[in-house]
Amino acid sequence: MTVLLVVVGAMLAAVLLAGAGDRLRLPWPVLLLLLGAVAAFVPGIEAPDIDPELILPLFLPPLLYATAQRTSWALFRQRWRAIAFLAVGLVVATVAAVAGTLVALTAVPVAAAIALGAAVAPPDPVAVEAVAGPLRVPRRLVATLQSEGLFNDATSLVVFTTAIAAASAGGELGGVAIVLRFVYGAVVAVALGFVAAWLARRLLDRLTDVVAGNGLTLVLPFAVYLAADALGASGVIAVVVTALQMQQHSDADASEARLAAASFWSVVELLVTGVAFALIGLELRTVVEQADRSLGEILAHAGIVCLVVIGVRAVWMTVIWLTSAGPAVRRGEERAPATAAETVVLTWAGMRGLATLALALAIPLALDDGSAFPDRAELVIIACGVLVVTLVGPGLTLPWLVRRLGLREDDGVAVEAERRLADRARRAALDELSAVDRAALGIDDEQGEQVLDALRGRFARIGRTLAGDDVPRPGGEVDDVDRDYAERLARIQRRREQWQRLQAVALAAARREVVAARAEPGVDPEVADRVLRRLDVRSLAM
Repeated sequence: MTVLLVVVGAMLAAVLLAGAGDRLRLPWPVLLLLLGAVAAFVPGIEAPDIDPELILPLFLPPLLYATAQRTSWALFRQRWRAIAFLAVGLVVATVAAVAGTLVALTAVPVAAAIALGAAVAPPDPVAVEAVAGPLRVPRRLVATLQSEGLFNDATSLVVFTTAIAAASAGGELGGVAIVLRFVYGAVVAVALGFVAAWLARRLLDRLTDVVAGNGLTLVLPFAVYLAADALGASGVIAVVVTALQMQQHSDADASEARLAAASFWSVVELLVTGVAFALIGLELRTVVEQADRSLGEILAHAGIVCLVVIGVRAVWMTVIWLTSAGPAVRRGEERAPATAAETVVLTWAGMRGLATLALALAIPLALDDGSAFPDRAELVIIACGVLVVTLVGPGLTLPWLVRRLGLREDDGVAVEAERRLADRARRAALDELSAVDRAALGIDDEQGEQVLDALRGRFARIGRTLAGDDVPRPGGEVDDVDRDYAERLARIQRRREQWQRLQAVALAAARREVVAARAEPGVDPEVADRVLRRLDVRSLAM
């Protein structure tokens, strides 16, 4: 019952903090982290007993899947060099630097130090989206951070599992073994991701219910992750590839399913993150109590490790900025970072998140011989210290830093991108109207031709509407036809706005009546739900 109360309370807290963060203009992952840290030391709240082996498969798959749906294969192909340099090169460099620092500071075994380095190496894509997304940071910077966050977990997880296996068995790490394991895990995971996506698509085509489809996509990342783990492959890569493939081959006509899935996965992401931070955060009390060294000494070590993590990232981003300018321009790539200001932002935006916390707590309690894992409590506390510094600090200061450096993307850039895409949509619609089969659609008469001509005229002007603005021609001059059209459009829009306001009031009253009737004796709830659903769909269409 205690675990259930904690889970329900964490979900409620996540919902409330997401709303509070939106009002206060603060990222909700930061608020969740602070709440979890406070709750960990509130007397009377018992920490649930969580098996370390369950932490990763419980929380990583849905969050990875939700985040991967926001990117695409096209973006990955365009930026694969930068992604590899960050997701593999930077992770390895961070692991080596953190492990070397920890071995020099303490008596932690090398394998255990490497495991900690792997835990604190990967920035979190969920935190990046929550913090950098609303700031109007140039999209290529956000995309770089998101892509890095998706694939660096795979590198970290391979290094982590290999280090833990070596530490548990009392053996030594071999560089060749790690490379071979990574290559095997990546290849098998990619193949598994493609197969899983193909099978899921075939099944979705036969599911006509949107709820059932969303249920399948919720089960899918867990199934793929567990299958990859059973094959000794990377569950992270398998889940990401599956999500990318599902998005790549989504049905263009499935508007309702896409709307429902977007809302569904936003809710899943919020609730899973909230529960994860709460459940894992409550473990901190037990971990602190088990520490062999004084808390002050451990926190001092954590501060040094934080400086190393941030310093390695700063050096790595600077190297990218100074060395990639010429080659990137020759390849026609939009590189990031391209300036000193972008280097600073990408360095400071390397926020650690749930993956760091989950990996740290996934360190086993005992070795293969039954003895306690060496310095586990200290390793977990140091990882949590890195998480707090790299998430809370950037989460609260990144908006100020972006404004200070003048890196907010010009609104005109986004408007122009929307205008180009709207023009493509307009041309595609006109081409389809030109090639339409009149007889098959029953418009092969004079009236049909009139309707078709009117529709062509509407789509010929619809580009500006799709782009979200109605900008006059360059130079500011508008001819009489455009002025007449603009005046008529203004009258129509005014009438439409009045209609929408009145209809919104009427639909709201109708919904209230149905909701009230549903609670009355003698009313079938299923019938009330069907009527309410129709009213909701009508409101959405409006």
